[in-house]
Amino acid sequence: MFNWFRKQRPVTHSNNFPFVDIHSHLLPRLDDGVKTLEESEAIILEFQRLGYTKLITTPHVMSDFFRNSNETILEKLAETNAYLKQKGITVTLEAAAEYYLDETLMSRVEHNEPLLTFGKNYLLFETNFMTEPLNLKEFIFLATTKGYKVVLAHPERYIYLQNNFEKAEDLAGRGVLFQLNMSSLLGYYSKGAQQTAQKLIDKGYVQMLGSDCHNLQHVQLLDAVRRNKYFQKAISLPLLNNTL
Repeated sequence: MFNWFRKQRPVTHSNNFPFVDIHSHLLPRLDDGVKTLEESEAIILEFQRLGYTKLITTPHVMSDFFRNSNETILEKLAETNAYLKQKGITVTLEAAAEYYLDETLMSRVEHNEPLLTFGKNYLLFETNFMTEPLNLKEFIFLATTKGYKVVLAHPERYIYLQNNFEKAEDLAGRGVLFQLNMSSLLGYYSKGAQQTAQKLIDKGYVQMLGSDCHNLQHVQLLDAVRRNKYFQKAISLPLLNNTL
């Protein structure tokens, strides 16, 4: 078992270290992430200690569970940034969203409803974990034709990709960008997720690294991640994090 919470070492990293995190849940009471501004503060201070200078937080948007809108997310972002400013915390905090692929998202893309993206119109989305959605390829085509650059959150965690890596290769061929959860490299989610993460790195299919941080435990895992040999291999790839 990993001793994730052993005494922290001084932070050292190369110039390729991802100073920008592009997947987290740091806005209070919007989803299954943090619950208070104080919790956000503690996590963000830990990100700063690790060398991060910018955090693009991505609340869940799911029609059945987390019915967040652009307005609720941006209002909560403004509240959190005001709190951080009051505390003298200078990290750059921005917000996009992690959209669940369902009929609501399909409709919003089809009808040109504004979505929260980051960088050069990157659209972060997730799917159900067990089976490939029937509309996955249709969504990729539609979103791409609308000018979005689609980013699949944590591809290593999907059982349908773990069991058939050719599906991941097909998605990469369709222009889908892959955002890997760094804690997957420690086996945090499952052995299958860890092995798939390693394979994605070996194939050079990873364009972005993210923490998917929901709580203080998640950000503390990153201390161990940065010493992982596959993390070192990942940051040798042409990652997009520091271009955002």
